[in-house]
Amino acid sequence: QPVGADAFAEFRVLGKGGFGEVCACQRRATGKMYANKRLNKKRLKKRKGYEAALVEKRILARVHSRFIVSLACAFQTKTDLCLVMTIMNGGDLRFHIYNVDEENPGFPEPRTVFYTAQILLGLEHLHQHRIVYR
Repeated sequence: QPVGADAFAEFRVLGKGGFGEVCACQRRATGKMYANKRLNKKRLKKRKGYEAALVEKRILARVHSRFIVSLACAFQTKTDLCLVMTIMNGGDLRFHIYNVDEENPGFPEPRTVFYTAQILLGLEHLHQHRIVYR
């Protein structure tokens, strides 16, 4: 079933990158929350990023792990390529290292072991699918 920008209500920006930004969005039909990675077509063309965007789309579509976001759907608007992905609540790791307790960055060893195990399980899943991350 074709999906377009009108199928989602966008909320706040979750992050920004070299080709665009990631926003929290909600599927109007179901109410389910997602992360919409909008890649600006002009920036992609200027920086020769189309191939990388297509590779990212293919990888996200193949990955199904609790520890890695996966592709829910993809569409394009006049100005953007959009990758709608599952959303991971709680923020990224950098936020937890530096912003949770600004006076005392980092976290205790048991929490470090927990996050490390999750990262390793995600990498193991990628490697099982013959995907090498960066």
